[in-house]
Amino acid sequence: MDKNIEIEIRGPLSQKEFENLVKFFEDNGKKKSEKDRVLIDYSTFLEGGVENRKKDIRLRVTNGIPEIIVKVGEWGGVEQRKELSVFTKQGEFDTLVEIFGELGFGKGMLCVRKSKVFEYKDIEFALVEVPNHSFYYEAEKMASDNENGDELIKQIESVCNELELSIFNKQQFFDYIEKLNKDANEIFEYINYTSGYFKNRFGLK
Repeated sequence: MDKNIEIEIRGPLSQKEFENLVKFFEDNGKKKSEKDRVLIDYSTFLEGGVENRKKDIRLRVTNGIPEIIVKVGEWGGVEQRKELSVFTKQGEFDTLVEIFGELGFGKGMLCVRKSKVFEYKDIEFALVEVPNHSFYYEAEKMASDNENGDELIKQIESVCNELELSIFNKQQFFDYIEKLNKDANEIFEYINYTSGYFKNRFGLK
C-alpha cells in the first residue's frame, strides 16, 4: 500500500544545536542528502491563510529538480497530511511558475531553505537552515492509510525527547511562520514575473 501520509513534527534549533545535531547524526545516523531548495507557497494567500489552511499548495525546486507538491489536511507543527507530489524535468521550474500564474495562482511566499537530511531510528530528520535567519528541524515518517498516525506521532515525539529537542506547539509554530514571512521570506507576485526569473536569480540549470 502506498505510503502517502506524512507524519511530521517540527521544532526550533539554535545554531549550536543545529551544529551538534549534524555531528550527532553523522556519527549515529545515516546521511541521506543535502538539499538546496527554493519554493513558492501559494497557500499563504488562499482561503484560510497561514493558520486555517487545509491545503498546502507549493512549487519547489530542490537541487535543481522542480516539483509540484500539495499536502492535504491540517497543519500546525505536529501533523498528519496526505502528500501528493509530481516531479518535472530539470530546467522547467520557470515554466511551472508560469502555468500556475496563468491558472490564477498569482501570489505566493517565496522561501529559500538549505537542509541536511539524516535517518535515525527509522525517522527522517531534516535539519533546516533559513539563510541569514534561523534553524529548525523536521522529523517525519511516511505512513499508509491503514496505519495509526497518532501512534507514529508518539514514536517520533519519544525520539525527539530522547534527543532533548523542543517541539513546536501550534501557536509557537504559527508565530515562527509569521516571523519567517516577515523577516526571511518574500512575497512573489506573478504580475511582476519576467521570463527566466528563477533560472537567472538562483542559477537553475
